[in-house]
Amino acid sequence: MRKTFVWIGALLFALSLASFAVVYGIRLDLPAPATGQPAWPAIAFNVALFTVFALHHSVMARTGAKAWITRTVPAELERSLYVWVASLLFLAVCWFWQPLPGVAWAIDGPWRWVMWFLALTGISMTARAASAIGVWELAGVRVAPPGRPVEFKVTGLFGFVRHPIYLAWILMVFSMQRMTYSRLLFAIISTAYLIVAIPWEEALLVETFGEKYRAYQRQVRSRLLPGIW
Repeated sequence: MRKTFVWIGALLFALSLASFAVVYGIRLDLPAPATGQPAWPAIAFNVALFTVFALHHSVMARTGAKAWITRTVPAELERSLYVWVASLLFLAVCWFWQPLPGVAWAIDGPWRWVMWFLALTGISMTARAASAIGVWELAGVRVAPPGRPVEFKVTGLFGFVRHPIYLAWILMVFSMQRMTYSRLLFAIISTAYLIVAIPWEEALLVETFGEKYRAYQRQVRSRLLPGIW
């Protein structure tokens, strides 16, 4: 039963990522029809929808929240439960996102190849960084045995910036040749969340790994944008 729960969670994780590719790549490529009605209700709904996902994603990753969950859920299923809820919420974000009218920009000519290059770079970086962390760990299939400390190691892109998956996300969501306002709002909100979440996440990493992570922060100075921040 536990293995079934874990593997269904991993399947939901994969399905949420595939849904994002379909929705962002295809569905949101078409702007909503211009009706003359104000767009702010759809914008407010989208912001609220993403905020629910973001709050779970950050708050439930905290040590205190994990301790609260493991009072009723076996410790080895805590990560899988997190993946279940996060994946379902991200599926909701993808499929209930309200399209907006209008196109912010449409790039043609040689610059199209630049955008393709940036998008493929983001996809490649995501795959490499996820592989360094461990895909099965991210999906909640593989967890460290109780009592064994999680190993902290720096490999690959994590020697370039401290959050390469977040940098890859920014490259992917902003490198659209045809940027509808539906996509642009998604890109802006999700990037703003990442910028706000990074200090929270790093505080948790310092809490978990102590001086090892502080040394890593001194070694790799850039959180997200090389040489800038």
